[in-house]
Amino acid sequence: IAHEERAIDERRLASRPPLPRSLPDQPRATLASGFAIPLLGLGTWKSEPGAVRLAVEAALKCGYRHVDCASVYENESEVGEALDAVLGHYKLSRRDVFVTSKLWNTDHAPERVRVACEKTLGDLKLKYLDLYLIHWPVVTGCVGEALSPSIRETWEAMEALVDEGLVRSIGVSNFSAAKMDAIRAYARHPISVCQVECHPFWPQ
Repeated sequence: IAHEERAIDERRLASRPPLPRSLPDQPRATLASGFAIPLLGLGTWKSEPGAVRLAVEAALKCGYRHVDCASVYENESEVGEALDAVLGHYKLSRRDVFVTSKLWNTDHAPERVRVACEKTLGDLKLKYLDLYLIHWPVVTGCVGEALSPSIRETWEAMEALVDEGLVRSIGVSNFSAAKMDAIRAYARHPISVCQVECHPFWPQ
């Protein structure tokens, strides 16, 4: 079935115009899940309303193949419009673009994880995410040392998304090494990424 879908996809792409420009092949890293992630990506945090669609479209046309999103950025619907416009018009397949999103602190409860993921997929106009991250080791409204729901409960719900094919790789963001070690003790699916802010003004 996958072979047939790829053949249909290739025939459909053959009738579309090429992208205006493209960058040389970007460096990629192989994740613990086995999938490859482009090491250069376009972030969408703090993008002005109306601007992020233009930015994503321009980035894809220039050769970017990784777009980093999050539900809390409140612009995934615009990103979805850009992805739909480029993937629907040019010779660029869905499998050529790596899309990351993140689970927000209000949605850690196991019954909320899938709902949040499906909302993100709907906004992005996608059938699956390449990478889905727990945005913070924080639960909105929860104070004290013990999280409720626990990170284990949230992680196991994230693993279910992989089992169902809604997500290809899962990971975390803003987690310490100790918190990741705790996840590794029970994880069925590996932590593929720990995303953190890191630059000369915030060296971490």
